[in-house]
Amino acid sequence: MKLNNRPAFDPKVFLALGKVSEGRTTAEYGKNQMVFAQGDPANAIFYLQRGRVKLTVVSHNGKEAVVAILGPDSFFGEGCLARQALRMATATALDECSIMRLEKAQMIRVLHEEPAFSELFVAHLLSRSIRVEEDLVDQLFNSSEKRLARVLLMLAHFGKNGPPETVIPKLSQETLAEIVGTTRSRVSHFMNRFRKMGFVKYDGKFNDGINDGMQIHSSLLNVILHD
Repeated sequence: MKLNNRPAFDPKVFLALGKVSEGRTTAEYGKNQMVFAQGDPANAIFYLQRGRVKLTVVSHNGKEAVVAILGPDSFFGEGCLARQALRMATATALDECSIMRLEKAQMIRVLHEEPAFSELFVAHLLSRSIRVEEDLVDQLFNSSEKRLARVLLMLAHFGKNGPPETVIPKLSQETLAEIVGTTRSRVSHFMNRFRKMGFVKYDGKFNDGINDGMQIHSSLLNVILHD
């Protein structure tokens, strides 16, 4: 017996309502356009409506690492809600994006006044925390080959609700190397190996990016599970 017949909460609809009209702006970003930079004032949170965003961190000696690639319906920049004064990462559009900016004070008000939205946002934070923990374990204990396999499976949404997808195209070897924590040459080597073994399928040669229609086969899981 159904105890609750209310429709599922839709953040896209909610954020478009007048309740969040103040302190809210939406902007379009082109490919490789920066949303905010590491060290910028942290005074707002962002909601990705369309496209993909890359979060990167640069160390004091200039080494860059990709800490996340976000897709539609993702929040980012949420550190400002925890009294983070400056951005800890740089957010860059990987392709054409539509991004909503919510001022910190407005976001806090909505979280207090709208339980459904607050519940969804807490779920987002928990999911992000679990992902960071998994990434740390992956970096500490797995080989670069296993880490690359995991990244590809995640990009194809294996293990998530709904059918797996083709990997989103035009993700450069350099970006994959920064996510995995290895070199471009190692990424190229592993990709060629995965292809020969039938774990991945794509047309043409894997040089600077992933070609359109790259398929990830579920058998790629064997790379992660094999000791």
